[in-house]
Amino acid sequence: MRTYLITGGAGFIGSNFIRLLLREEPSARVINLDSLTYAGSLKNLGEAAQDPRHVFVRGDICDRALVTHLFAENEIDCVVNFAAESSVDRSISDPQPFVRTNVLGTAVLLDCARVAWEEGGSYRPEVRFIQISTDEVYGSLGASGYFTEQMLLRPRNPYSASKAAADQLAYACFATYGLPVNITRCTNNYGPCQHTEKLIPLTVSRALEHREIPVYGDGMQVRDWLYVEDHCRAVLRVLRGGTPGEIYNIGGHCERRNLEVIRAVLACLRAHSACAGGEELIRHVADRKGHDRRYGIDPRKLEEELGWRPQVPFEEGLARTLEWYLDHRDRLADSAPPAEEKTRP
Repeated sequence: MRTYLITGGAGFIGSNFIRLLLREEPSARVINLDSLTYAGSLKNLGEAAQDPRHVFVRGDICDRALVTHLFAENEIDCVVNFAAESSVDRSISDPQPFVRTNVLGTAVLLDCARVAWEEGGSYRPEVRFIQISTDEVYGSLGASGYFTEQMLLRPRNPYSASKAAADQLAYACFATYGLPVNITRCTNNYGPCQHTEKLIPLTVSRALEHREIPVYGDGMQVRDWLYVEDHCRAVLRVLRGGTPGEIYNIGGHCERRNLEVIRAVLACLRAHSACAGGEELIRHVADRKGHDRRYGIDPRKLEEELGWRPQVPFEEGLARTLEWYLDHRDRLADSAPPAEEKTRP
């Protein structure tokens, strides 16, 4: 039985990962450490919350005493760090929580794992630390080209800067101490349980109430979209077969402009007879400070080395997502617009 410490496991991506892990690995034991901020909810775990293999611990990854205790009381084999402050807008308003959680919290996790796992300068072959990152650390792309793992990091907002710092700490622990670390950098996720500050669920929420849907600037910002379960399967591949010290980009081969995504959501809702609204609901607002124009991921390294491919086409994933929200309308409590187009750990 492998024991996993999953941080941020009550959030959007972390909860989807835990559900997948418990399905795919019957012998897995999961310790779910989450502080349950506004973006986290035990509802996201569904039936997994009651699974005897799942243990929930409410706490902060910056709490060194707590993290040390978890390692001391459990023979943890793997850490997957989804915990993060991830709202770009909130980071622009107040960067400090992002530095604290994303940088200091990651440093605490890395150091506690190193101390717990190191035995005479080496580590058990089964241990692994996965730092979940974002394509935003690379900065903004022009109209052509793609982010590769070899590119320099050029973050352009406090959120992405804090994630870039965390990545550097993770790699430094590999280079200095030999800690078996992998870093994954994923593009835009969407799917069930996403918080309504993000583009797709906020569009659904607003459209169902026939309210205006705000979009930054001209809405022509380009993002590469990936269904959340495909992201989770990629992380599992890295956990099981990634080379220690390596970085793996995770992308969906699915670039869409923000306006295209909004229009696709509206069309899908009309097809379900859930909303009659269209273009008249879209309202352009002042653009975000330092708004990156385009992200595009090159995931060939992950595909060629570990055999991962995205399995869910955008249209299918969007239909699944909207059906979930229509079945869980209580989860669509509105939050402050405009919407962010991405969710990142």
